Amino acid sequence: MQTDEHGGHLQLSGLAKEYGDFTAVRDVDLEVAPGEFFSLLGPSGCGKTTMLRMVAGFERPTRGKIYLDGEDLSETPPHRRTVNTVFQSYALFPHLTVGDNVAFGLRFRDISRAEEGAKVRATLELVQMEGMADRKPARLSGGQQQRVALARALVLDPAILLLDEPLGALDAQLKKLLQVELKRIQERVGITFVYVTHDQEEAMALSDRMCVMHEGTIRQVGPPRQVYEEPASTFVADFLGVSNVIAAKALGRHANGGCRVAIGDRELVAEAGDIDATGEVKVMLRPEHLRVGEPEESGLNRLHGIIERLVYLGPTTQMFIQLDGGQTVQALISNRGDAIEYPRGSRVSVGLPSSALRVLTTG
Repeated sequence: MQTDEHGGHLQLSGLAKEYGDFTAVRDVDLEVAPGEFFSLLGPSGCGKTTMLRMVAGFERPTRGKIYLDGEDLSETPPHRRTVNTVFQSYALFPHLTVGDNVAFGLRFRDISRAEEGAKVRATLELVQMEGMADRKPARLSGGQQQRVALARALVLDPAILLLDEPLGALDAQLKKLLQVELKRIQERVGITFVYVTHDQEEAMALSDRMCVMHEGTIRQVGPPRQVYEEPASTFVADFLGVSNVIAAKALGRHANGGCRVAIGDRELVAEAGDIDATGEVKVMLRPEHLRVGEPEESGLNRLHGIIERLVYLGPTTQMFIQLDGGQTVQALISNRGDAIEYPRGSRVSVGLPSSALRVLTTG
């Protein structure tokens, strides 16, 4: 259907939205490339939906500019923007059939009934709803309604499709299935998708790049792997997945590279993050990078503690370990069919690989 030749280059310049004394979005600068699947991720109240509504035209910016393919849309009404929105509620017309719901927006365009019918059929096929054009929304499942809402937006060939938590009302299993379908559809049509979610796994599964927001500001932008593995702040580290964030003191550069950090009376080496830092810092390590071993093991970057709790998660077991200094860290252990080697209450050593240990100086 679509390709990225249709545009969809979004630029936000100094974009802000204020409601009296409350600032929902704070002077945001952001660029989304044509054909990109871009996610706005953050907790409730961080400003992501407000930003989406400004791009759609439902909210007027307090200041700043919105450019789509170089054209300033800041004062353009919603119906004159080549932008469509899919909401969590779907908002289908209950008295219309699936086909008529999808065709609704086309009725306001100067096209023949034959062309309209062809576009509706092609779009329903794209979302795998062919053969259901005569059904009413009440006869559809939640996942099928979501597909119809998506088809209704795509049939108008927007330059950008905005999606405001469209999978939020679905159960976990159906949500994962439709994530795969949504990515397939986006890659096929080539339209720029801007996707709002508070679900970290969803954002990482779908996005080419994602933007983590907090209190109306952008905290980090990048591909999912980069943002997950290289968080720029303790907020991003904590919000995106599970992380071990430990208070430490940076002692300067190590002779062999990296940063010397003290955790209690033990000195470790961290090779990632702000390795030139000195003074009070936080060090971060993802649970899957921790190495749990026998208590007698010692050496560089190895601490000791006692297993407080084990949580079985299917493919992995989550291990909570209280370090001798009093702080608790988490490790993820792959389940390969054998019993867990270290039961609750066991004393163990904990390896923190220097290559994965990250120094953070920003909250």
